[in-house]
Amino acid sequence: MGKLTVLALRAVLVVLLAGSVFVQAVMVPLLAADLEGLRPEYAYLRVPLLAIFFLGVVAGQVVVVCVWRLVTMVRRGTVFSHGAFRYVNIVIGAFVAAAVLVFALAVVLAPGEAVAPGVVLLVCGVSLATLGVALIVLVLRMLLAQAVARDVEAAQLQAELSEVI
Repeated sequence: MGKLTVLALRAVLVVLLAGSVFVQAVMVPLLAADLEGLRPEYAYLRVPLLAIFFLGVVAGQVVVVCVWRLVTMVRRGTVFSHGAFRYVNIVIGAFVAAAVLVFALAVVLAPGEAVAPGVVLLVCGVSLATLGVALIVLVLRMLLAQAVARDVEAAQLQAELSEVI
């Protein structure tokens, strides 16, 4: 990975992390203030919506930090090691958590007439798509495992060849 690519990706990650902190510090309190004006029959939605929104942003932040660490490992040439699995596993867990949070949002919105049933179905679709991203990262993890195994095997073969020569 080139220096320019790493720099561009890190710039995007910094903007995403700063934006997510802004959302947590400014937008969540504003959302809380807006939700205070809900009609009494929808007041039960306030706390779950805020919690789901806040935790969703945290899941995104976890992914950004782990991608930063993986980019650092790529830059150092150590990404094909067992240390990378920790960050990839955390990314998979964050996406699964996000999928669960989105599904929880659908469950919270489903009863009553707060939103149309089609909206609940769309939210369930987003949950399924988020879970699909977790599965894609899992497949990429399997590819990383194969690459690490091949790297270890190549190192062993190189050591054997060095002994023979």
